[in-house]
Amino acid sequence: MPVTQKEQQPKPNFLRRVLSVLMKAAVLLALLFVFDKLLPSISQQTQSFVVAKWQQLSLLQQELPTENSLPSPLPEQHLTDTWGAARSQGRSHEGIDIFAPRGTLIQSTTQGIVSKVGENTLGGRVVVVVGPGGAGHYYAHLEDYADISPNDWVDAGDVIGYVGDSGNAKGTPPHVHYGIYINGSAVNPYPLLQKD
Repeated sequence: MPVTQKEQQPKPNFLRRVLSVLMKAAVLLALLFVFDKLLPSISQQTQSFVVAKWQQLSLLQQELPTENSLPSPLPEQHLTDTWGAARSQGRSHEGIDIFAPRGTLIQSTTQGIVSKVGENTLGGRVVVVVGPGGAGHYYAHLEDYADISPNDWVDAGDVIGYVGDSGNAKGTPPHVHYGIYINGSAVNPYPLLQKD
C-alpha cells in the first residue's frame, strides 16, 4: 500500500506547540506592558506642551511689566542698578546683580512659563521664564535649580532656584544676575522692580 505525503510528514510535537504559544503570549504581554508605560508618558508630554503653548499665547496678550511693577527675585536684599557696567570682552552688563548668601531662595518676579532650565557659558546654571507680553526673565549664576522643568507654569514668588556663582561668576560673591529681554533685546530691569 502506497504511503501518502500527508502521512510522511512528522506530526508537530505537542510540547513544541505549547512552547510556541507561550512564547508568543510572552512577547505580546511584553509589548502591551511597554505600550502601557509609554503611552501615558507621551500623552502627558503632549498635553503639557499644548497647555504651555496655550498659556504662552495668553501671556503674549498681557501687558509688559511697567515701572515698579515686579517684586524682587530676592526679597529683602538690597537692589543696586548695575545695568550697563563694563564686562569682559567689551561687553556691557545686560541686567543687575543682586548679592545674597549662597543658597538664598530665588523667586520668580512674574507669572509665566519656564522656557529654560539649564546651563550656558556665561550664566552658568540659568532659568528663563517667559512672562506677560512675552518678556523673557533671565536668572543666572544659580547654585542649583528648584524642582522645575521647561513648560512648567510659575507664579510670581514661586522658588525657581538658589543663589550661587556658577558660570563666569565662579569665585565672585554669590549673587543672581537678573535680566529682562523684550523682543530679543535686553532692557534694564532695575526701574521695573519694586524697591523697599
